[in-house]
Order: sequence, then structure tokens, then C-alpha cells
Amino acid sequence: MDIFYGSLLSLLVIVISCSLCFAFFKPAADGKLPPGRRGWPVIGETIEFVTTGLKGHPEKFILDRMTKFSHHVFRTSLILQDVVVFCGQEGNKFLFTNENKLVLQWLPPSVGKILPFSDHNRTKAKMVRKYFKPEALRQYVPVMDKVTQKHFQTEWEGNDQIMTQKLIKNFTFLLACKIFFSIDDPEWAKTLSGPFEKLAPGIFSIPINLPGTPLRKAINAATFLRKELTAIVKRRKIDLADGKASPIQDILSLFLCDEEAKSMPEIEVADLIVGLLIGGQDSSSSTCAVIVEYLAELPEIYEGVYKGINIKLNILLLISTN
Repeated sequence: MDIFYGSLLSLLVIVISCSLCFAFFKPAADGKLPPGRRGWPVIGETIEFVTTGLKGHPEKFILDRMTKFSHHVFRTSLILQDVVVFCGQEGNKFLFTNENKLVLQWLPPSVGKILPFSDHNRTKAKMVRKYFKPEALRQYVPVMDKVTQKHFQTEWEGNDQIMTQKLIKNFTFLLACKIFFSIDDPEWAKTLSGPFEKLAPGIFSIPINLPGTPLRKAINAATFLRKELTAIVKRRKIDLADGKASPIQDILSLFLCDEEAKSMPEIEVADLIVGLLIGGQDSSSSTCAVIVEYLAELPEIYEGVYKGINIKLNILLLISTN
């Protein structure tokens, strides 16, 4: 981290020096752009964005600009990129109902350095939509239930104090390993979880590829993960051909048996899985952690949820006995 902050300070010094060149430069009119500001030349408002996150209040960056500019949409500049932020329910609805219409998918340049793009992106998108629909995921509910019960028994029960967020991140990653690869070995999951946790900080960092920076750490971690997962993909292909693995036993088998994906090299299948894990890990673990926090702080809600679960379990028992 010391190297990262040193690099960040050096970049800041360069920006301050270069800003003298921009002192008399007048940019073109913004036209119909949303209200907001770009901040410093080149670096934008990245420093303030990172600082609020390190202080434990990342939402302050957003709330301050919602108050100053607009409660619906504002613009800023982060990690060398101009950014527009949509706020609230209306903003979320606009984004998720206009994909590939008024809104196109965009990824930071650092993503391409961590996980190189390929010519099979359209095939990958079809596979994700096909195998991650709610009806397709229902078959994994018993697996999720089994992994969840085992996790609570080994990691939660009997402890006076627990690190909720850390345990939940371990749980969601182990669950993903089970659903994707049919592997539920905690030690194997730990081997991958360490490098995996370095990916997201690298993606959302200043794209400086120097030793010790988050981007370089993420690139090295991705290289390790791609190698490990590519070996798993190769072994699974052999097992499927020999009849030692089922075509429907997990997500990996479904991918490898898909007609549109049979031409994809093993490393691209590994890249696809790494990308899916990145997209689901933090969002899932954060949601679960917040739910646990609210249930702990609101005992009346906890009692209601507990009673609801018991009622459903009793109904299921009656159905199974009849």
C-alpha cells in the first residue's frame, strides 16, 4: 500500500505541474451534459473518491454530489475516465431497462489488462443469459442448502464472536466453487480466494501498471487464477469424454457441453468463469452481510423471518410425508 500511495502522490505532483499548462485553456461548452464537475486535469476527482472509501464512508462521495448538483444524475471524472452517475430507483430502472438500447456496456481499460478480451464475447453473453436464469438456477437450491448448513455448523456455531463479512465472503466463494466446479474443499477454495480478492481492487484503481500497484497485483492474481482454472477445464473435458463427469452436474459441465461454446479454448472458458465470479462475489457477500446486520439490529424482523421459515419447513414436511 505504501508503494501505491507513493505512486498516487507522484501522480498528483505531475498533475499539479501540468495543471499550469491548462490554466489558460478554456474547454468547449458542455452542452447538454448532466451537472457536475471533472475536478483536477487528468486525475479528476479520484483522490476524493478513494479517500472517502478508505475512511469507511464511500457513499459520502455520492451523497455530497447529489446534494450539490442533482438527486437524479451528475457527472464526475474517476480513474482517468469521465463518468455519469445515475441515482435512486429511477436511475436504476433507466439503466437496467435500456441495456443495448440507450445504454451500452462499458468496462474500465484495466479490465482488458487483467482479463484480455476475446472474439467469443457474444457467445459468452448468450451462455450467461441461458444458464443463469432463475428457472435454470433452481436445480442448485439443494446444493446451496447443503453448503450453507455445513458452513454454519463449522464456522458460526459455538463462537461468541464472529467476523461476519469475512465469513460470508468465504461462504459465497465456497458456494460458487461448488456450483461452478463441484468442489467443496475449503482449503482449495482458500487457495483461490486470496488471489481472487485482489482482482476487484485492481479493476477499480488508477490504471498504473507498476510493481506494488493494485493493477499489477490484480494482473498477477488473474494470471494465477487463469492457470488454475484452465487446468480444471482441461480435466473436466477429459472426464466428460470418458463418462466420469455428468453434463449437468455443475455450471462448468453445462458450459463445456454447450454447442456454441465447444469452439472456445479452455483459457477463454476460465476467463468467463473468473469474470462471473468477479461480478457476483462482492455483490452477493455484501448483500448477505447487510441482511445479517439488519436482522441482528431488528429482533422483531428476525422473529418474523424465523417464524416464516418454520412455517415453510412444516409445509414442506407435510408435502413430503403425503
